[in-house]
Amino acid sequence: MPNQTSAKITLSERVRPLVAALARQRSAAYRQVQRAELLLAMADGVGNNALARSHNVDRAVVRKWRTRWVELARKLAHAETTDVSEAQLSELLVAGLQDLPRSGTPATFTAEQVVQVIALSCENPQASGRPVTDWTPPELAAEVVKRGIAPRISPSTVGRFLKSARP
Repeated sequence: MPNQTSAKITLSERVRPLVAALARQRSAAYRQVQRAELLLAMADGVGNNALARSHNVDRAVVRKWRTRWVELARKLAHAETTDVSEAQLSELLVAGLQDLPRSGTPATFTAEQVVQVIALSCENPQASGRPVTDWTPPELAAEVVKRGIAPRISPSTVGRFLKSARP
């Protein structure tokens, strides 16, 4: 495979300490810490192959973040020219190191709806006029629709919600 030249990564005097702080932060998401570590190493001139080996990631991941950094660096440089605060600059950096939205079908039910279904399952079904002593997924699904928690829901989805709520 031919040797490809990697994009040069530079970190400004204001951004480098923010990236370094993020790389040391133990309360940040693991992926963000890892990405900050990758950026610091890239700025120090470490190549993609060496970075992939040292961080136990695929070379494609390193290439992706090197490419994404070029775009993020433009945004940060623009922000630096407008005299934003360190906190705002840090927020931009953290936002730039987030995962991009993924394709696929968006979630059908909100977290609030899931909680309402689980809470409903804790109620006595007879108090809702149901002729059963214990909720079944079909009965619970029908009650969810009747109460307007969701316009429609399948018994199997109700079952998954209840299973995920078990300790």
